[in-house]
Amino acid sequence: MPIAILIADDHRLFRDGLRTLLEKQKSMRVVAETTDGVETVSAAAELKPDIVLMDISMPELNGIEATRRIVSQGGGTRVVMLSMHSDRRFITESLKAGAMGYLLKDCAFDEVLLAVKAVSEGTIYLSSRISESVIKDYVAIAKSVPGSAFSILSAREREVLQLLAEGKSTKETASRLHVSVKTIETHRKQIMDKLNIRSVAELTKYAIREGLTPLE
Repeated sequence: MPIAILIADDHRLFRDGLRTLLEKQKSMRVVAETTDGVETVSAAAELKPDIVLMDISMPELNGIEATRRIVSQGGGTRVVMLSMHSDRRFITESLKAGAMGYLLKDCAFDEVLLAVKAVSEGTIYLSSRISESVIKDYVAIAKSVPGSAFSILSAREREVLQLLAEGKSTKETASRLHVSVKTIETHRKQIMDKLNIRSVAELTKYAIREGLTPLE
């Protein structure tokens, strides 16, 4: 049976190129493409692919939170991160969320194939360009990087922050998360207090810097 792959990335050109290359492999097949984290979680639950090739910076729900949800759903789907970020905090948080692979987006396609095959067999695969010291640091410490959004904010607070940073109103955010407007206002105040930030503009800059939302 070919390895079933779901490509999750909000850039169409990147998805198209990756799909074209993967579909040339007899041992692999692309079962779906998604463009945001929420859609990816739903597609993974419905299609149960063997592998999700996941971008970190996606709208609605970032790739790390989406990975956490996919892994918690069970079903055997494994996640390989494809990211522009080489910063150790992204690698650490991705692995803690349950990702089994981490590749840099400018890696050679052959490395993508190696990662997909390794992870499909249950082996963790990290990009050859990720320094050995970063790997050792994660294995030895295995805890949040101080000051990271992933250590300061709760999962729900990160979700609220992402939606607000992407321009959603308090009402729209409340509707998407199926909670009251007052609850979102409370979350926003808690986020601002924790981060010592006093404007939505600064929250947006913070969310982009921490990889919670795309630049676009």
